Amino acid sequence: MRLWLVLFYCTRRQDRETAKSGVPKMKDIMLIDGYNFVYAFPAIAKIKEQNLEHARDKLIDLLVNYSAFKGIKVILVFDAHFVPGQTSREKIKDVEVVFTEEGETADSYIERLTYSLVKKEQKVYVVTSDWAEQQVVLGAGAVRFSSRELGQEILMVKKEIEERID
Repeated sequence: MRLWLVLFYCTRRQDRETAKSGVPKMKDIMLIDGYNFVYAFPAIAKIKEQNLEHARDKLIDLLVNYSAFKGIKVILVFDAHFVPGQTSREKIKDVEVVFTEEGETADSYIERLTYSLVKKEQKVYVVTSDWAEQQVVLGAGAVRFSSRELGQEILMVKKEIEERID
């Protein structure tokens, strides 16, 4: 019930912004290297020690709330390049969860998507702690976050959501 109220509030805020300008606001997009974030965010890393699938699910839950609160579309990319036939895509609210194709890394998927979104003049944020990847996406015109920085922001947003509910 509480989450629904937050989602309702965020949606109404976006509707007001559209009404003021008369033009629907295009959502910013955040691309996240999933396993990079799982290993870098302490709360999720602890869960990963016991069960990687539960860690992924917990991360998705956190990102659904974050996405709704910030009004941003999130694309969470996991490497599946060593798993034959694993490719999949699932949409959960404004979070799209992608497992890459066999032979494709999360980094290459994120790079390709970043280039195509920036060409469409879309504001793109990329979350990875991989220095080389950060340099590539910066060169493409995206804004980069380290996994640690996003983890801190998620915790701040979670706290703000709890304060608004109370």
